[in-house]
Amino acid sequence: MSDESWDIAPPPFDAEAALQTLKRFVRDQRVLVERSQGWLLGADLVLKLAVDGAALKAQLARRPARTPEWDGFTLKSATDVRKLQDEIKRRLTRWKDDE
Repeated sequence: MSDESWDIAPPPFDAEAALQTLKRFVRDQRVLVERSQGWLLGADLVLKLAVDGAALKAQLARRPARTPEWDGFTLKSATDVRKLQDEIKRRLTRWKDDE
């Protein structure tokens, strides 16, 4: 065996494709409804997604409210997208349990 390293770079991050992936993921949760400004839970805006250059910006409400407190996320890799998906699932479960 040779001692050559396997320096394989991951594919470049495509913010537009990541946006479509996240939209599909949120739609599959069957809880949130998409509107022009973002995603609603009932009548409360809880998620906003936007492409910002080579990154994807996301704002996720800490809890559903008319004027929510937002947690901001900047997604620059597929790993960041998966982490946000996990966080969305956690919060949806918590919000459902709080009702």
